[in-house]
Amino acid sequence: MKKICIVVGARPNFVKVAPLIRAIEKSAKAEYQLVYAGSDDDPTLESSLFDDLQMPHPNVFLGVDSVSLNEITSRVMAEFDAYLEREPVDVVIVVDDLASTMAAAIVTKKRGTKLAHLVAGTRSFDMNMPKEVNRLVIDALSDYLFTAGVKSNSVATREQAEGSNTYMVGNILMDTLRFNYQRFRKPQLDVAEGKYIVFTLNRKALLADEENLRRMLDAMAEAAAGMPIVAPLRGKASEVVGRLVQGSSAFVLHPSLPYLEFGWLTSHACGIITDSGNVAEEATFNSVPCITLNSYTEHQETVSIGSNVLVGEDAERLREEVKCMVGGQWKKCSLPDRWDGRTAERIVSILVK
Repeated sequence: MKKICIVVGARPNFVKVAPLIRAIEKSAKAEYQLVYAGSDDDPTLESSLFDDLQMPHPNVFLGVDSVSLNEITSRVMAEFDAYLEREPVDVVIVVDDLASTMAAAIVTKKRGTKLAHLVAGTRSFDMNMPKEVNRLVIDALSDYLFTAGVKSNSVATREQAEGSNTYMVGNILMDTLRFNYQRFRKPQLDVAEGKYIVFTLNRKALLADEENLRRMLDAMAEAAAGMPIVAPLRGKASEVVGRLVQGSSAFVLHPSLPYLEFGWLTSHACGIITDSGNVAEEATFNSVPCITLNSYTEHQETVSIGSNVLVGEDAERLREEVKCMVGGQWKKCSLPDRWDGRTAERIVSILVK
């Protein structure tokens, strides 16, 4: 029986590991423990999250709560090392590119334990981004590199360390969408299917430049031509956007939504405007037009094959793309290879060989 440890660093990671847990539970050759870097009273982990995803709560909470990346790294390393001392495992799976993910990866390799990286090979090629450093370190240390698409697969294969193995398994977010699609439920919002735009925002750089953000919000409102822009936002994004659009009838501000309600909202929208790579990937799966407020994407397939368009932070480009969106003039799109909802099964099959 292969003992697998899954390490989660933040709320979005749970959406990616839920199908992995289901696949392990179906296997007669593996067992797992789920470790969360944060604390059990983390306010981002609302009780509905685990019910919506139909997954168990973490077995272990490392209790690390900090905003300093260096402090997160050092504390997670200490706590995760103590955990592995108590609970030896055959393989550790880390997700994405957070400081906590890198910390767990370093500890795993120092202990001589096999390391698997879920969503490997993603690059921005901007070394000023802390996450880019994390990605490089994690991929270099990993024994199993699980990639979502052709481009990330070629990056991981080119850079892989001796003894590493790269597998293009597909995008595990699609597993979660496929599993939950029939369970999505409409939120308490007065919107008609296909007659609204969803807007999400989280990037600190966008929120910091309020003058440019105001231009972008004005461009969105004008180009939407009366179509409501539903904005389920949390934290600072809610505060800043709420202040900048005060008095505007174009925006419908709403607190962040549970997973199943947000899934319904995005899958039934006319289009989506976001700075989230995950949201853009889900839009491609749902064939919903998507505008990303960034100059790059971790998964180029969403642009070259899928429904995504990059506009950076350019208000005028945003205006033109929103006009195309509401005017029904969006490009044709299709589903990238292996974005079929069977990624978790492929991963578990590889790990238990």
